[in-house]
Amino acid sequence: MEANTRQNLGMPPEVIDFLNGRGGRSLIVKGGAGTGKTTFGLELLEKLGRPGQSFYLSTRVSDDALYRQFPWLRGTEMRARIFDAGKMFLETLMAREREVPTEPPAEVKEKISTARDFLKSIGQEQAPPTKVDRTQLTALLKHTRMPEVEHMYDRVEGVLPEKALLVVDSLEGVTHKYGLEMEEFVMCLQKDLAENSNTNVVMILEKPEAGGIEYLVDGLLSFSREEWEERRVRHMRLDKLRATAIPRPRYAVTLAGGRFQALGISNQRVTTGPASTPWTSVRDPPRYYSTGIPDFDSLLGGGYQTGSYNGFEIDVNVSIDDYYLLFVPAFLNFLSQGRGIMGILAGGESPERLRQILTAYIPPETFDNRVRFTDYFNTESSLPYVLPLGRVGREDAIRTLSVADRAVRGADQKPIMEYTAFDTLEYLQGDAPAIRGLFIGMERTKLRGDVGIGLLKPGLVVTSEIINMMDTYFRVVKIDNSPCIYGIRPRTMIYSISIDSRKGVPYTTLTPIV
Repeated sequence: MEANTRQNLGMPPEVIDFLNGRGGRSLIVKGGAGTGKTTFGLELLEKLGRPGQSFYLSTRVSDDALYRQFPWLRGTEMRARIFDAGKMFLETLMAREREVPTEPPAEVKEKISTARDFLKSIGQEQAPPTKVDRTQLTALLKHTRMPEVEHMYDRVEGVLPEKALLVVDSLEGVTHKYGLEMEEFVMCLQKDLAENSNTNVVMILEKPEAGGIEYLVDGLLSFSREEWEERRVRHMRLDKLRATAIPRPRYAVTLAGGRFQALGISNQRVTTGPASTPWTSVRDPPRYYSTGIPDFDSLLGGGYQTGSYNGFEIDVNVSIDDYYLLFVPAFLNFLSQGRGIMGILAGGESPERLRQILTAYIPPETFDNRVRFTDYFNTESSLPYVLPLGRVGREDAIRTLSVADRAVRGADQKPIMEYTAFDTLEYLQGDAPAIRGLFIGMERTKLRGDVGIGLLKPGLVVTSEIINMMDTYFRVVKIDNSPCIYGIRPRTMIYSISIDSRKGVPYTTLTPIV
């Protein structure tokens, strides 16, 4: 399965590879209440299962309750895959009783088992089965009838030799109902369906601990949730996926809109990939400048307010590529409308690299004419967008900056964006001058109707002073390797930052983590 398809599925590629492997696989999904196990099981059914070949056995929630909680299940195909245990029990009683298959003699069972193990040991694949193995089920049925399980075996048999997908929600629901030991029921599904009947079996466990049964199955996923600065975050951990590489063992997940989505699957950044089409501008609402990200505009009530100064505290493990997901769309949206940008870049940022990124979507001359970045470490530069201010006196620096300001505003003196990395400013001037510089910059921004973006890195002295001066203040962090943002002012939930899967690079989307 291609990488972009995996991204669109919202499922970890490791899980997709595991379930797409040869033969049947068994998977236990465990976690506490409210961690997203049921939503994950239903999403698996819809995204990886095929109509007529995938089934959901619910033993604790009725069909109607599922449809109320997950309205997207009402589609004809999904309705056909949902089986409520109570309803199935009644249907089975009304149907003609199917006789329990006769169990083969012990010596025959032993020969079959030995032959099967031998073929597996030398790497030979058996022909896909056409009948469901009921050996383990038959043994359990001697103690108690299980109409819904028997019925599900029949459904799976109707799919063979194609691979079926069965989601059982939950293991406790079945074992408690029929007085079974958890281990014997898991062994039944593992041996009969996963190993011998070409079926992927996903078993949902209602508690966070598997109690020792995890060794019986091929895979184990753990779901959990925690509070992150009084905001909810859900996690998915890939504990075991037999015969499958696990390069990334942990994902942040969201259940937004009643759908499961693992976050940060794509490795794409706004710095990757050739441009296919020029940047499409996002219109500015009255009294706002669009961030270039419709989701972010909505979060801010329209975008960056005219004359506002907006702070972004960047966590230590957040890379330049990560936070450029937020700022590159804003730069492009500003420049594509004939506005300019002036700024001081952070350590590690490069004006040449930023030009390379942006000119993939706007004309190079637009960047050269409308962008100016100060360089306090060099005394000369041949680049039109770099202002070398190393060893330049205060009056000369003011004069150079004033000329640059007029240039980027253009003949019509349009508003500009001021992008200031305070780690560079504090390093060059110290904390007190950096704070004074912020005061001056904020006054200038408000007076001229510009917009300011302030970048703060860990360990800066100015951070505690600056936070109260900003009109908005956000933190950008990494959660399970996924770049995320949340608002301190205004207060918001946590959002995952990623490339828009519909539009591609360099468009960005924000996904709420709920």
